[in-house]
Amino acid sequence: MAVDRARVAALVRDLLAAIGEDPDRPGLRQTPQRVAEAYGEFFSGIGEDAAAPLAHTISVAQGPAPETLPSGAVLLRDVAFRSMCEHHLLPFRGRAHLAYLPGEQVVGLSALPKVVDILASRPQVQERLGEQIADTIAASLDARGVLVVLDAVHECVTMRGARQPDASTVTVAARGELLDPVARAELIALIGVARA
Repeated sequence: MAVDRARVAALVRDLLAAIGEDPDRPGLRQTPQRVAEAYGEFFSGIGEDAAAPLAHTISVAQGPAPETLPSGAVLLRDVAFRSMCEHHLLPFRGRAHLAYLPGEQVVGLSALPKVVDILASRPQVQERLGEQIADTIAASLDARGVLVVLDAVHECVTMRGARQPDASTVTVAARGELLDPVARAELIALIGVARA
């Protein structure tokens, strides 16, 4: 479903008037259209199939010789993402660290950031975003285990309320064999998110 940009622009115009601004003054005249375009981008993941980027897997049985098959985890670190918190419609942004233990299927690494982008491009909360990413990877790849660590800064914490500009939030979602804290400890160390 595409964002109704005309409707968003009309609502932003009303919002500007509601906060006591003049939506017709030169600095704000184009703001409703700009916000509508931005929202079209921010919420482009609504209605998109997050599993679609993972559809082109490679069967390990048809791939390389058995001695070169991955026996450990595949880890992709520092995938930048941005999303909009559904509580205040303020942005949060950060890094996603994605790991999976391949079963019978592997996927091109460029597919994983696409999953993150689709799911982040919806009104979200960080906790659910990590769970959705983990579920999508686990189900699409039939992975033996999945680990998703998100480290993000939330504008609802940095700019309002608590006003803590240096605060970040780390969430962890795990599936399968990586539900075991001992099994995922090496991956957590490789990610290096934990702060001293």
